[in-house]
Amino acid sequence: MMKTSNQGATKMTIGIVLAVLTFWLFAQSMVSVGPAIQKDLGISLGTLNIAVSLTALFSGMFIVAAGGISDKVGRKKLTYIGLVLSIIGSLCLVLAQESILLISGRVLQGFSAACIMPSTIALVRATFQGADRQRALSYWSIGSWGGGGSTYLIGGAIATYMGWRWIFILAIVISLVSMYLLKDIAESKAKQSSNSRFDFTGFFIFVGIMLALNVAITRGEELGWTSPLTLTLFGVALVGAALFFIIEMKKSNQFIDFSLFKIKPYMGATTSNFLLNAVAGTFIVTNMYIQLSRGFSAFQSGLLTIGNLVALLVMIRIGERLLQKVGARKPMIAAAIMSSLGICLTALTFLPDVAYVIVVFFGFMLSGAGLGLYATPSIDTAVATVPFDKTGVASGIYKMSSSLGFSFGLAISAAVYGAILATGNEAIAAPAGIMVNIVFAIPALIAIMLTIGKADSKKVPKISIEKSIAEQ
Repeated sequence: MMKTSNQGATKMTIGIVLAVLTFWLFAQSMVSVGPAIQKDLGISLGTLNIAVSLTALFSGMFIVAAGGISDKVGRKKLTYIGLVLSIIGSLCLVLAQESILLISGRVLQGFSAACIMPSTIALVRATFQGADRQRALSYWSIGSWGGGGSTYLIGGAIATYMGWRWIFILAIVISLVSMYLLKDIAESKAKQSSNSRFDFTGFFIFVGIMLALNVAITRGEELGWTSPLTLTLFGVALVGAALFFIIEMKKSNQFIDFSLFKIKPYMGATTSNFLLNAVAGTFIVTNMYIQLSRGFSAFQSGLLTIGNLVALLVMIRIGERLLQKVGARKPMIAAAIMSSLGICLTALTFLPDVAYVIVVFFGFMLSGAGLGLYATPSIDTAVATVPFDKTGVASGIYKMSSSLGFSFGLAISAAVYGAILATGNEAIAAPAGIMVNIVFAIPALIAIMLTIGKADSKKVPKISIEKSIAEQ
């Protein structure tokens, strides 16, 4: 492993956290400030929805490829590329007067996130070990989960009091500061093998599957859930998934390295990560319901997430300490249970205003505490149990599960809420849209219980240590 001074380690950790925030806080603020952007630019709701979802979608589609590239060309180099793309993408949004620059900027932000997330995780793995690695990953999680949790409040406040463009001006500043703090860290890459060709076939099939699914879910209500186009899109996704699996299993240079899923704790961490990120659908449905049916403003609904953010940030460090004392299994199980209970509380829409606000506040807080408890044990399990030379691609798959889980969780919950609301059943639309997320939370709990052992995150494959010494 690379060694670094305490001061250098602190600078690196802060730089990495700031890099992660460029996506999870600033780019994701589009979720909460969309109406202000729509009004300012005079774009349609459909165009706005596309702009909101594009960043997470492109990040999810390209993050695995970026993770593999970071192993080959260098994790620091790809982090810098991601930060440059963040600056250019944010600048497009700052200068946008119509949909072209808006869409272009969001696409570039998606590519940026795809570069930054796996490469920064791999940098942490290459630089730290043991408790130091777990501490660094807990701060990475604060940037990721904490940034996402503070998007509604901070993004809404900036948009309300400074204007929405300032969100992306600050994103440019943060990117530049991150680049400065990371300038002195050593490069990290894996030794190249003869079989390092990129799997373009698998990549394009995967992109096609993701696009078909995203369009079908986000446009299903508008197109008609049983319309020929919607059914065709779902069919394309299913056939594409089968074709992808058949073709990839015959290759040695797979786009998604399926051999990683033979490592049970990695499979459990990645699967549960996808499912618990999908629980984010609870937030969008609850916020829509509170604003549309209870008459709350966007800022007022954002205030209800303060407890979620505080609990999440506090529990990330507690999750780190529990990981070191009892392993990953117990805190991850507790996290899934807490998230499920939090979801159930927010679904109690039959309560009167004051009672419902109190219940929602504590529901969000409980859910945030669960996700905070989950973050460090999960990511450390995913990183520490794979060979060093596959850290980048493994991190890419792990973070792909985050982005796609978040994207599809929002889309599915909103689709269920919208579809029922369109029938006039307002009383059950929000509870149904919220409780869909239990379908994600309970399988996450089952996946953890079946795959994660008490000491799994502390078991580093022998090949990891050997390669880390040889390749640095």
